[in-house]
Amino acid sequence: MNNTEQHSAFIALLGSPNAGKSTLLNQLIGGKVAIVSPKVQTTRTTMNGICIEGNAQLVFIDTPGIFIPSKPLERAIVRAAWEGFKAADQIAVIVDSKRGICKNTRQIIESLQQKNARAILVLNKIDLIKPHTLLALAQELNGFGIFDETFMISALKGDGVPDLRKYFAKNAPVSPWHYDDDMMTDAPLRFLAAEITREQLFLRLNEELPYSLSVQVEKWEEKDNGSVAIHQMIYVMKETQKMIIVGKGGNMIKLIGEKARKEIEKMLGQKVHLYLFVKVQENWTEERFLGNIG
Repeated sequence: MNNTEQHSAFIALLGSPNAGKSTLLNQLIGGKVAIVSPKVQTTRTTMNGICIEGNAQLVFIDTPGIFIPSKPLERAIVRAAWEGFKAADQIAVIVDSKRGICKNTRQIIESLQQKNARAILVLNKIDLIKPHTLLALAQELNGFGIFDETFMISALKGDGVPDLRKYFAKNAPVSPWHYDDDMMTDAPLRFLAAEITREQLFLRLNEELPYSLSVQVEKWEEKDNGSVAIHQMIYVMKETQKMIIVGKGGNMIKLIGEKARKEIEKMLGQKVHLYLFVKVQENWTEERFLGNIG
């Protein structure tokens, strides 16, 4: 790479749900912009994370997990994931090494084959699998004939991530940078604040809540004293889900609000007054999410 030229690349991170794409994105850019939870399909829309490696600006597109959809919301999620692929200069397919080649991973690879696309294979969670099993998996995946390089990493621990980042930078085309050099994401602050609250909901109520719940910022008011008041509405589809979030005597929503507020304050660097409300809206998936992503 020429030391005096600027390079830039958009890199799509593709993979099945819970393959570790969001965790990897946060490791690649050295900060948190994508929420992470044990909940399958936590990411619902594409999220761009930005970092500088040498003379290259790398824009990582964290796509929703790709799976075989059956409902309108699920079809919209998968469509959003493939939209991220279209804008990419490079493609990385993240595979959960412990899970192996599941039907969703196979579908991703076959789709890339049909598009005559080339990609990088990223085997994640290598600390959870025996070496000989890992090597056999890598050999099987490379047999599909679409991968130019293979990287073995632990996104959670950061093992192998620096080498992966250097590879993307080395292969970034000559191009002016698209963002300021201090930006970590191009997502609006309102969106990030809502995502932080959604993450706290899943972290504390993973088993009780469906991934289809939504958090929307209803009001964002900057105060004269330098603080900000944020009003968020949590949309659920059933009254029972509302009761779970509120908790006995309002204890659960109070805890979630406190945890989310601290994370949002860390992100914004200012005092936050966070007000959470819960509303039952059976068809919110159709009316809000699908409309928001077109």
